[in-house]
Amino acid sequence: MAMAMSTRLIPSPSEKGLLASCKTLRHVKQIHAQILRSKMDNSNLLLLKLVLCCCTLPSPSPSALDYALSLFSHIPNPPTRFSNQLLRQFSRGPTPENTLSLYLHLRRNGFPLDRFSFPPLLKAVSKLSALNLGLEIHGLASKFGFFHADPFIQSALIAMYAACGRIMDARFLFDKMSHRDVVTWNIMIDGYSQNAHYDHVLKLYEEMKTSGTEPDAIILCTVLSACAHAGNLSYGKAIHQFIKDNGFRVGSHIQTSLVNMYANCGAMHLAREVYDQLPSKHMVVSTAMLSGYAKLGMVQDARFIFDRMVEKDLVCWSAMISGYAESYQPLEALQLFNEMQRRRIVPDQITMLSVISACANVGALVQAKWIHTYADKNGFGRTLPINNALIDMYAKCGNLVKAREVFENMPRKNVISWSSMINAFAMHGDADSAIALFHRMKEQNIEPNGVTFIGVLYACSHAGLVEEGQKFFSSMINEHRISPQREHYGCMVDLYCRANHLRKAMELIETMPFPPNVIIWGSLMSACQNHGEIELGEFAATRLLELEPDHDGALVVLSNIYAKEKRWDDVGLVRKLMKHKGVSKEKACSRIEVNNEVHVFMMADRYHKQSDEIYKKLDAVVSQLKLVGYTPSTSGILVDLEEEEKKEVVLWHSEKLALCYGLIGERKESCIRIVKNLRICEDCHSFMKLVSKVHRIEIVMRDRTRFHHFNGGICSCRDYW
Repeated sequence: MAMAMSTRLIPSPSEKGLLASCKTLRHVKQIHAQILRSKMDNSNLLLLKLVLCCCTLPSPSPSALDYALSLFSHIPNPPTRFSNQLLRQFSRGPTPENTLSLYLHLRRNGFPLDRFSFPPLLKAVSKLSALNLGLEIHGLASKFGFFHADPFIQSALIAMYAACGRIMDARFLFDKMSHRDVVTWNIMIDGYSQNAHYDHVLKLYEEMKTSGTEPDAIILCTVLSACAHAGNLSYGKAIHQFIKDNGFRVGSHIQTSLVNMYANCGAMHLAREVYDQLPSKHMVVSTAMLSGYAKLGMVQDARFIFDRMVEKDLVCWSAMISGYAESYQPLEALQLFNEMQRRRIVPDQITMLSVISACANVGALVQAKWIHTYADKNGFGRTLPINNALIDMYAKCGNLVKAREVFENMPRKNVISWSSMINAFAMHGDADSAIALFHRMKEQNIEPNGVTFIGVLYACSHAGLVEEGQKFFSSMINEHRISPQREHYGCMVDLYCRANHLRKAMELIETMPFPPNVIIWGSLMSACQNHGEIELGEFAATRLLELEPDHDGALVVLSNIYAKEKRWDDVGLVRKLMKHKGVSKEKACSRIEVNNEVHVFMMADRYHKQSDEIYKKLDAVVSQLKLVGYTPSTSGILVDLEEEEKKEVVLWHSEKLALCYGLIGERKESCIRIVKNLRICEDCHSFMKLVSKVHRIEIVMRDRTRFHHFNGGICSCRDYW
């Protein structure tokens, strides 16, 4: 817009219109420059109009509001009504700190304040959580006699104290009010919600109803949000019924609150009922639905919602990626992240943590390195949670060197960092390094927590260090005053079980202050299978099945225990029970990453496009290994088959197929990395050792519980797993 300004001392009607039509800060500055050139800079009225013009621009930027404050500071004796108007504009805008700057300017220069000055000031204090200034303004309002006479100031003070985390002070003022309208109740209820006192939200809502005040839609949304956070489904249902019975107009805010409440309480069928009735499914309510499904592991339902959303923001993408990552579908999480990249949606820290977790579960090192580089390039590389997650990721991808490199290069470490690195050593069977790092941590005065001790005890368990494990368990209680949780007792039971101290394990189970869970009985049961303790194994399996009748692992181990004793009738009964219950054994699968692509193999898999080459390579490798003494071990094949059939079956295990694909593929690394979802069997373990020696190649294999590093015919576990 061209600014052809007149030099008349009094602005004409057209010039007043010009002021009103300003669209940008540049226009305001042009008018200000014309005023200065016209020697009208002493016109308070014009300057005040310019100030208000800055504040009422279509999208007032922080720089426009700063300019307004600068202009105002040059006006001598501004009328109070103008300063109040400016306070209101500042408190509503993106720079509430300007409200407080203006307040300090008014106080320094002795300009008067009236009762209309205080609500915007307190609103700005609330936004900034500037408690000390809030206390000063409260004192000033009391000194001027405004506090007791003005309910707007009282309500603003309640909101200010709640926003500053002083919820008891807010409630004290609330209780002193002689008259409370629905706005005041809403402020106090919302204050409790902001401070996560969700039970108090519900109690105060009941008090409000008793007082005869009718709730509005805003209060109902706040109460539903409190129900969602507290997981109080019954109260949430009652609020929903109240809304129906009282004919409330169910707008988008209430609809979203209802869906969010039901979803957070895990009642997805009720959330879906509300959702399906919506005439238009906007992004916020759809995100609430897919987040609810994702948290419950119902990722197919979540993806159904996700795919039908017209608009998707970062929260929505992150929720879906997190759902896949937490539901042990890491490949899907990474595929969705790649799609997100193609659409140029910039992730935040929450998204990155989910992606790093997914990559850790896949165990794909090339992708892990790419994600690490991506995190560094996009400004996440120096954040503490991301670095902690990277340690875990590299450890689970089989690269302990990179995990340690991240740890040592961290500018700042907390107890989670140390615990993550200790756990990394533990899962790789490097108990000596785990214990050494624990002592180094103590030397640096970092106090270990319960998670740290889980890592140390886990390391002792997988290395057979029974005495050391007992000492750490005692020091946790006596030296560090940490009460052992079920997980710590579980580690100790596992320590005794692996070392074949089964009676000690049983004694600990009987004396610990918690009832044993599925994991503890499972450790004992598996150890009994491995060490041939039939009666105790049956007992442990029975106890486990009492807790979880459809537990596939317990039924399979029970069947295996009977099979080892060739009690085929009992095996048949267990299998028949599994069939009747619809329980099937978890299928073994192995993953290998070749040329930045993850390949998945099942037992006796023929689906891979290069399966003919893979089986040809397998035959060749078996022939080579037989020359150095390899004989397939069938002890792990617990089905009623002829011996030759068992030998065929054991050679078709998924990890052997993955290994042979790694041997025929063009690899960028000399190391072959395999991830298996179940425990490696005895035959595959021997097979991997011999292949590493004959082919002079390092093989890193992650099974359900730990890592095995095969090199030169030796495994890092020292055959103790």
